[in-house]
Amino acid sequence: MLEISTETESQTVLTTFEVTPGTCHDLLDALTSAYHEVIGKQPGFIAAGLHVNDAQTRIASYSQWERREDFQAMLRTTEMRERNRTIHELCKSFEPVMYEVAATF
Repeated sequence: MLEISTETESQTVLTTFEVTPGTCHDLLDALTSAYHEVIGKQPGFIAAGLHVNDAQTRIASYSQWERREDFQAMLRTTEMRERNRTIHELCKSFEPVMYEVAATF
């Protein structure tokens, strides 16, 4: 279960993807496949969730990692670099940003 806590030393990565309604589900399929086949099997991966806005113009990914280096190592794998090329083709832009939990409610 995904837990949001200030007590954890884990890293949170929020990634936003700008898409069109026509590519939204294709990107969701590509991301779901990446999480099942690659990302979720990487050392340090804790959990993730995908979110879509009502207009299907944005997708947000929330993932937690044990360490910053674990996330960075996943991005450097050959398979993820190949998948990121496909992801780039399906969206206008995407930006992963790493955060630490400052407060919970």
